[in-house]
This record gives sequence, C-alpha cells and structure tokens, in this order.
Amino acid sequence: MSNSYPSNLNNSQEQEALQVKLDSLALELEVVQQKTVSFESMLRSHLESSIIEVQELTVLYKQQKSAKKEKRITQKKRGKNYREVAGLQKVPTQDPPPIDPTEQQEKKRLYREAMFHVHPDKFSMDEDKLDLATTITTKVIDIYKSGDLETLRAYHAHIFHGHEMPLGKSALSQEIGLPKNRYLEMEIEKMEKRLEEAKNRHTYKVLETYKNPMTFLEELKEYYEDRLFKLRKRTRKG
Repeated sequence: MSNSYPSNLNNSQEQEALQVKLDSLALELEVVQQKTVSFESMLRSHLESSIIEVQELTVLYKQQKSAKKEKRITQKKRGKNYREVAGLQKVPTQDPPPIDPTEQQEKKRLYREAMFHVHPDKFSMDEDKLDLATTITTKVIDIYKSGDLETLRAYHAHIFHGHEMPLGKSALSQEIGLPKNRYLEMEIEKMEKRLEEAKNRHTYKVLETYKNPMTFLEELKEYYEDRLFKLRKRTRKG
C-alpha cells in the first residue's frame, strides 16, 4: 500500500484507521457517482429526441448496408465465373485458461473453513451476532464465486484474526499467514482504483473543470447535429 501508518499504532488502532479510510473512500465514490449520474441524466433529458433519432438512423443505415451487400452477392451469383464458397472458415478461438486443481482445492478449503466458523446457524440465539454472521457469510460466498483466491485468502485471514467477530482460540486457523490487515489494504486499493475510474469519466471531468458545465450541453448539441446530418444524408435513399 502506498500509504503507511505510524509504527507505534497497535493492530486495533491500525485496523480502525484502515477501516476509516475505506469508509471515507466509499463515501467519496458514492458522491462522485451521484453527481455524475445526475449530470448525465440532465444532459440526456435535453438531448432525448436527438439520441433516439441517431439510434433509429444508425439501425436504418446498417440495414441498408446489409441490403446492398446482399444485392451485390446476388449479382455475383448471376455471373458466369461465380463459384459458391465451400463453407465458412472456422476462426480459431482461444481456449480458456485451465483450472488449477490445487488452487481450486485451496479455495474450497478456505471457503469451507470460514463458513463452518461464521455460519449464521451457529448464532441463531444471538440476534446481534446473527446479523453480523449473515453479512460475513454473504461476503465469503461472493468472494468464493468470483474465483479470486488472493482476496478469499485475505478475507479468511481477516476473519480468523478476529477482525469481524471474536471466534475464540479453538477456531483460529493454522494457516493465517498473511498480515493481519491485508484484506482491508486490498479493499482500499480496489476502492482507490474505482474512485480513480469514476473521476476519469469525461462527464465528471466536465463538472470539475468547466467554469459552467452547462456549456458542455451546447458541445453535445453540435455533435448530435453533425451526426444527424451525416446519418440523414447516408440514409436519404431509404
């Protein structure tokens, strides 16, 4: 991780600091996405008729091109030297990467071990822990289904270090191995990447860099006018 924390922080304090940062990033991402969605919705409301016409003319243009192609093929078939194509050439496809049986076995082990110790059925008489256990198991299932061994291993260690709920000494995994806060560090890295992508969206950059973001609407209108002019010209025979 790019950001480091003072070495005099104990694990609990470091975990709390990481969680605060993760929550802060998540909140910032939500704000950025909400601003972007709101701005884009407003733009679409002003350009709705142009957007629809562009879509309709684009479909018509593709249909006309397809019809012309079929017409040329029909004309070629009438020629004396025309020869029917024997068949379509098979395009080689890239096989999916083989599944590593050792990796798959490790994922199953981590998944089963985590589910065994935090399954909601074990906390049916404790409502507070029941809700937390449900949240944890949902997260475990999502990570397992994604097939991300590194994340599953980090979250497994996160659980068995007692970060989510106290499990007791008897439940400690023999192979925690990873740094105690690796899962939170990974989640922060992912959140930072998502935030960067959200801020790099063009409409958000407009909001942040244009003195008056509404001038971007005029730019879009010019773009759609030019696009419609070309599409109308291409499809006028249709």
